[in-house]
Amino acid sequence: MVTTKDFFAEVRTACAPMAAALGLTGPEETELVMPRVTYKSAVVEYRIRLDNSEASVEYSAKIDTGTVRLTADIEPLAIAAGVVEKRGGISYSARSLKQLRKSLQGQADYLQRVHPFFADAATAESLMRRAGAREWGNGAS
Repeated sequence: MVTTKDFFAEVRTACAPMAAALGLTGPEETELVMPRVTYKSAVVEYRIRLDNSEASVEYSAKIDTGTVRLTADIEPLAIAAGVVEKRGGISYSARSLKQLRKSLQGQADYLQRVHPFFADAATAESLMRRAGAREWGNGAS
């Protein structure tokens, strides 16, 4: 089983070059509900979560439009952006360190392909909606 300490270390290793290249801030590491690492740009927040009960890891993106918050997983975003053709091209497994590393690298590749679509808020919102993002009101009127 992958430990939280291993997860945080592996995310830092897998994501440091990408974060630097894309100008993202982070990592911010938390363990409130499940281990999570966050990287941010001016428009988007990327979250990487470890689900030990499912032995899986998953990247997602979150934006706040001012009236709603939209969250979508990285694979549907990559498909909606047209940078990958179909589901199933990345791994989510975190049953071992080797599987975790493979999953982190594959999903980081998708994130790098999707990131240019988050250059501005309007493009980001359109992509999120095409990807079937989950939506929450943020209390703003």
